[in-house]
Amino acid sequence: MSSISYNEEYIDPTQYTDIYHKDYVPGTMNILLEKVDEETGPGTGLKTSKNGMILMPQPSDSPNDPLNWSYWRKTWHFFLMAYITAFTAATSNMAGAASDYFLDNFNISYNEQNTGAGVLFLGIGWGTLFIAPFANLYGRKISYLICITLGLFGALWFGVTNDASDAIWSQLFVGISESCAEAQVQLSLSDIFFQHQLGSVLTVYIMATSIGTFLGPLIAGYIADLTWFRWAGFAALIISFGTLVVFVLGCEETYFDRSLYKTGLTVFKSRETYGNIMEVDGIMTKDDTVVTVDEKEKDKKPSDLQNVLSQVYSNANDNVDEYAKDNLNLIDGSTEKLKSYWKRMAIITPASNLRGWGFKQYFQYLLLNMKMFAFPAVWLSGIYWGWQDVLLSFYLTIEEDNYYDPPWNYSDAAVAIMNVPTLIGAVIGCLYAGVLSDYFVVWLSKRRGGIYECEYRLWFSIAVFFISPAGLLMFGIATAKNFTNWRVAYVGLGLIGFGWGCAGDIAMAYLMDAYPEMVLEGMVCTSLINNNLACIFTFTCSDWLSASGVQNTFIALAVLTAFFTFLAWPMYIFGKRARKWSKDRYVACIALRDGF
Repeated sequence: MSSISYNEEYIDPTQYTDIYHKDYVPGTMNILLEKVDEETGPGTGLKTSKNGMILMPQPSDSPNDPLNWSYWRKTWHFFLMAYITAFTAATSNMAGAASDYFLDNFNISYNEQNTGAGVLFLGIGWGTLFIAPFANLYGRKISYLICITLGLFGALWFGVTNDASDAIWSQLFVGISESCAEAQVQLSLSDIFFQHQLGSVLTVYIMATSIGTFLGPLIAGYIADLTWFRWAGFAALIISFGTLVVFVLGCEETYFDRSLYKTGLTVFKSRETYGNIMEVDGIMTKDDTVVTVDEKEKDKKPSDLQNVLSQVYSNANDNVDEYAKDNLNLIDGSTEKLKSYWKRMAIITPASNLRGWGFKQYFQYLLLNMKMFAFPAVWLSGIYWGWQDVLLSFYLTIEEDNYYDPPWNYSDAAVAIMNVPTLIGAVIGCLYAGVLSDYFVVWLSKRRGGIYECEYRLWFSIAVFFISPAGLLMFGIATAKNFTNWRVAYVGLGLIGFGWGCAGDIAMAYLMDAYPEMVLEGMVCTSLINNNLACIFTFTCSDWLSASGVQNTFIALAVLTAFFTFLAWPMYIFGKRARKWSKDRYVACIALRDGF
């Protein structure tokens, strides 16, 4: 891949940390303190990790800042996020376990079941959009409770299914329940972990998604095979109720408005006398003007970005709590006490800018989420992740439509076991594109002066380009030729799983690195692209297989997979230019969101 130019002269080190700096580019970071010290001298005030890596975002000194949580508090919350991801993915894929029972006893065709899968994807994507504003207005926790409750009703409805209508519409509620894992989980993880940790953290997230996606049908298949298909729904109902209790009593709120607090970044900027942040009598203050304009541009008409920022900050006193009034004095978090257990576990935590009940702000946030479609990285992430869901629909359909019949004659349990090699491949893909990529991007950044570009992670698409299409060809041709030797098809499924885990990790990490201040909004649009794409192909899956045959269909899927993976090449070359181009829109979106 072509290299990006890294010989840019430093004008001001804050260009990597201050979104209002004229040279700031989202997704470009200076990760090493030594490089900052070369420009400014030691004692910058920036907080670093033990190995000298600058912490982004810079934490406050408050014990209530999620970035300052103890190891065990973070571990417990991380476990809950991984669990809800795996569980909702599992319940979203349990319907296939009842395929034969639906067909034999209720005359529900495979096409009608595919319609249910399409409705499921619509529920996931659009549920993500409509639930997302709750996180900005009422805290993260309420979103999880809403989704778990809807999943509980969906599981109950699936358990009492008697006709095609039940089989289809129960999936809408099940799909909405998974929407919390499409954007809210990533937001919660970015609340408690620093940016350089997110690659490894997202590895666990994608693993949890993979475990739920592939083990869910396996467990449901055994339940249907050994007991009754209805118990797949009833088991999900019981677990959902227990999950709801655990989240009410044990899930800590991670919403924290760090912009109201002193951090290492504000201290650093005050020492550099950059912008209009200064220290007066030991208090960090910010004046009314936050955007600097070059001398040659003073006579020009203000840009839309400047108008947005001026409007937002001129009304700032209406949008922050009483601690931040009077010239936006920043709070010294070291003087705060840890919140009580009941406040940390509150079901609703109002945002600092909440006005009234927040009804008007809710629709403003909905509109703001849609603005993220203007960012190229969102489309790459959505297509990367969405195409894996498209492939999931095809190979699960083949397993359910073909492998129950001769020459295989698999039982429900045997078909469910076909998800094991896919899971193994997905875990390997996660480790490759997650843990290994973390080491790689740090190594490459050090070789390039400590400057990290988010496109570095796209290098790991090379393996997907070759391995995933190979897996599709192996599985598709083995099925079409009626190979009874399980090894070829199972190895093919393992390679497909590798592409699933690897592409998912790359998609999430790249987008979160490119636009770190708008994780929720970016993930909402990614989910919409992802699930609408999967929905379209799910509705047409059976027709395509019938028209082209299994072998030709999977050859076409292999070619399309290679094409979509190849999109990483132009994004690697032009990605930084795209981020520069979108910088003003990105900063304006942040200002609008925080100013609502």
